[in-house]
Amino acid sequence: MRLTKNHFYITAWALIFNFSCSQPSNTNVTSTADSLKIAAVVVPDSAAFKLTVDGKQVGLFVLKNKNNTSVAITNYGGRLVSLLVPDNKGKLTDVILGYDSLKSYQKPKEPYFGAIIGRYGNRIAKGKFSIDGKAYQLDVNDGVNTLHGGFKGFYSRVFTPKQISANELQLTYTSADGEGGYPGHLSVKVTYTLTDDNALKIAYEATTDKPTIVNLTNHAYFNLNGAGSKTITDNLLQINADRFTPVDTTLIPTGKLQNVKSTPFDFITSKAIGTDIGKADEQLKNGKGYDHNFVLNKADIKTIAATVKSTVTGIVMDVYTQEPGLQFYSGNFLTGESHDGKHGAAYGYRSALCLETQHFPDSPNEPSFPSTLLKPNQTYKTTTIYKFSAK
Repeated sequence: MRLTKNHFYITAWALIFNFSCSQPSNTNVTSTADSLKIAAVVVPDSAAFKLTVDGKQVGLFVLKNKNNTSVAITNYGGRLVSLLVPDNKGKLTDVILGYDSLKSYQKPKEPYFGAIIGRYGNRIAKGKFSIDGKAYQLDVNDGVNTLHGGFKGFYSRVFTPKQISANELQLTYTSADGEGGYPGHLSVKVTYTLTDDNALKIAYEATTDKPTIVNLTNHAYFNLNGAGSKTITDNLLQINADRFTPVDTTLIPTGKLQNVKSTPFDFITSKAIGTDIGKADEQLKNGKGYDHNFVLNKADIKTIAATVKSTVTGIVMDVYTQEPGLQFYSGNFLTGESHDGKHGAAYGYRSALCLETQHFPDSPNEPSFPSTLLKPNQTYKTTTIYKFSAK
């Protein structure tokens, strides 16, 4: 019986891998997003992602809908590699930063491009927290703090893929008890679905055999002008949040909730990202720009949490989530020092933005914040949607 079952798994994996990795890789459409010449927009070459990592097969999986919108995903870190959506002239534009090959993702200066982040998205102060009086010490990989799961978070793990259909991919991974310092075996399932109304739905699930903390998100770097364009400061942003969580100089929340009114953090009405980013403000100084969690007015999958619009391509992205928070990061640490992005692009300072749906940073150490505790016999479930249109 075991031989038969194992043979089935191997055969199923081969079928899944061959089917998903043989998707077309030559969508010959060009985009001229700004004064910087953007290379032809194509689905990445699947051959550049066919490698074995940690004894597991990695590949590239392409989801498509009836509008020719597509998303390419690798099971290495569950990463979004490309996302091709039509602009206001009907031309496809890749709106996500990334790399052309798996090898580039393995040794990047920016390790989080497009990845599933876990076990805990964002920062935990000094990598310490307690559950039921028991103290835990995590990897400290961001100055004195833990960031995005530690030195080898989910962004560097190989997920097991299962392509459900032409527009749906399921990724699973079991994080061992003690991995990165976190307690409990955590079984994770992330499902990507590309709908016919140009929405990318990301559904997260997790269970544990010991009390633990969980805060999963995706770290896509967006530029609606087109990946490789020189700035996002001209993108218009609106966030449905009256408050944000101010941070100290190490980007750990102070525990307070601050009203956005009369501050550079007021995105209640849509404005260009660059409008206030250069103002003399302590919080902007701490984040070197925007790198803050916004407290959403509604944690409701039917309510828009944020909207971004490109004044160049007319592409609009609406974000929906069940999460209570949204981390807005304005690409302050991108340097553009090398041309190792897709098609040789240099990803420069503030050439992308992130909108990471999440529970708040350092929640395990802030009792007043929404809890991230997950216990045995509970199921962690949350969904985020990035929906695209053009005007």
